[in-house]
Amino acid sequence: MKQYLVTAYDYTDVDAFQRRMNVRPHHLDGARELKANGNYVIGGAMLNDEGKMIGSVMIIQFETEEELQLWQQNEFYITQKIWESYDIKPFRVAEV
Repeated sequence: MKQYLVTAYDYTDVDAFQRRMNVRPHHLDGARELKANGNYVIGGAMLNDEGKMIGSVMIIQFETEEELQLWQQNEFYITQKIWESYDIKPFRVAEV
């Protein structure tokens, strides 16, 4: 499978954090589904100095580019405007 590093930063408007919290259960359900299907490697929230979530990092893997694109089309943090910007780069987890 091809692995990808996803680095995403949340919107910073006044309602952004509450929007994230409202959508978070759906995002986590999606991550659980990815994990059950073998597509989720690791992920979590980026925090600011006060410990508040401001973005996300994920390592995910898919057999095809089409599967990656389908994930992007259905990822709640993208469709519900939680991530203002995100970057996806090819990645390889080190075997140590």
